[in-house]
Amino acid sequence: MQSKLVTVGKVSARVALALVVTLAVSLLLPVAPASAHGQLATSTPLKGTVVREPLGQLALYFTEKPASNAHFTISGPDGSRVDNGWSHGEPKRLDKPVTEYFMVNGVFEPRLYHTGFPALVTVAHWPAKGRYTASYLSVASDGEAVRGEVTFDYQGAATAAPAGWSAPTAGPDPALVAQAESEGAASPGATGSAIYPTDAPASPPAGATEEQRGGGFPAWLIPALIVVVVSAIVLVAARRRPDGPTGRGRR
Repeated sequence: MQSKLVTVGKVSARVALALVVTLAVSLLLPVAPASAHGQLATSTPLKGTVVREPLGQLALYFTEKPASNAHFTISGPDGSRVDNGWSHGEPKRLDKPVTEYFMVNGVFEPRLYHTGFPALVTVAHWPAKGRYTASYLSVASDGEAVRGEVTFDYQGAATAAPAGWSAPTAGPDPALVAQAESEGAASPGATGSAIYPTDAPASPPAGATEEQRGGGFPAWLIPALIVVVVSAIVLVAARRRPDGPTGRGRR
């Protein structure tokens, strides 16, 4: 009986150890490259930078021309919008080319993009110092959602709103929203921020991959927890020793 217990314990430990190794390897394997297209390549100002002068407009550069019904907003520190429309700008050569991947015969093939296609978003005024967020929603030529946000700090002088101007409240074109939800909402290459109501501050991207900020449950945490639990099982199984005669045998 004791030898059987020893054998079962060894088998269980080996099985658990194999699970740990398998999970660890799966965590280290590279994920498939993102296949989203038309994504943000760069911006003026850059994400995370400090702006000290009141800019008249922000420039968001994409790897292809944004859709004509794309939606852009700029929100101030208190969440109120300060954008005043947008327009296409002149393409420019990117300082650093952007790589996007296309599926060809079942294999992801990289393509380099050297040109940025800008959306110029007008800033009506700068009401206060603090954090500003430029959010965008569009659909790429392949039907995938293009959405995300650029945040930066403004530390310049406050400026007054133009006479007669009021903060915009219009949301995205319903057709754009429907297309983004049906074609690109689950795209692994999208930036991951949810479509947000425009009368509220833009929510942080979830996939982030921004560098997701707060909220949500990190996907990597699940396999990590599994590894921890299985490792604990392995340690217990390895240290377990078959007991001697049971209480019944001693009577």
